[in-house]
Amino acid sequence: MSAESQRISRLEPYLARTEPAPTLLKMLVGVQLAGFREDAGLAQDQAARALGFSAAKLSRIEAGKGRRPPSESDVRALLALYGTDEYEVSVLLKLLRRAGEPGWWQRYDKRLMPEWFDRLVGLQEAAEAIRTFEIQYVPGLLQTPRYAEAVVERGLPTAPAHEVRRRVELRTKRTQLLDRADPPQLWAIIDESVLLRVLGGTAVMREQLEHLVEMAQRPHVTVQVVPLDVTNASAPAIPVTYLRFGGLDLPDVVYLEHIRSANFLEDQDETEEYRVVLDRLADEALTPRDSLTRMRETLQTRYPAP
Repeated sequence: MSAESQRISRLEPYLARTEPAPTLLKMLVGVQLAGFREDAGLAQDQAARALGFSAAKLSRIEAGKGRRPPSESDVRALLALYGTDEYEVSVLLKLLRRAGEPGWWQRYDKRLMPEWFDRLVGLQEAAEAIRTFEIQYVPGLLQTPRYAEAVVERGLPTAPAHEVRRRVELRTKRTQLLDRADPPQLWAIIDESVLLRVLGGTAVMREQLEHLVEMAQRPHVTVQVVPLDVTNASAPAIPVTYLRFGGLDLPDVVYLEHIRSANFLEDQDETEEYRVVLDRLADEALTPRDSLTRMRETLQTRYPAP
């Protein structure tokens, strides 16, 4: 078996996944197509020109972007251009078809799931490790339903009640990622002000901190708190999510969220900068053990049980 075929054979287990993983599969198809193109000695613009594609179209295909996977006819044309063998074509086309199966989150109204958010949820579902820094709220994957409701109401004060309910339902569904049999490793760093900022009232905050304490004791969850008295912390001004995928030649992805949009960074030089920032923040934060103590102390002093 050729090196290319061995590389493709590692993807076959993804055909047996019970839950669709369209974002992951689109990325896998794109990475393999880029690899076949490079093996064929073609630059991206050369391959695009040979098939009458725009450079932007081929770039998008290889990056696995967009709500929908590329068409089978486009992928077949690329594979024929690169001279791939029948086995490689067969596996890649099966992956492509599975990439067209919607994930659970794609059943929500597009108004609740703009394309950038659709991609984030899909990436989180596929990630092996998720690192996140939050300066204002508890990270979404660690929020309780009532805290999530308070966050939504604060961010969308004029939203009707039914929209708030759907958004909370979506946020709550996302947290089930951490209850899977094969959950990702989550490493969350939060500013201490997150623990002190009251959202939804004292009872909601007590419930949220109790949940945070419980989750921080799970083997696949690490929570660190950056204390208020660390005045020179190298914290970015916006939330950061760093996603890593396991052993599949996929690039690390950094997600930077804004009010109505988001940026995804995949260039290694850029993602490396954020990895270093998160490493530095972890060094400046309380240790996981001390962070757990700080969360318990805050729970007892600020949000005591009635």
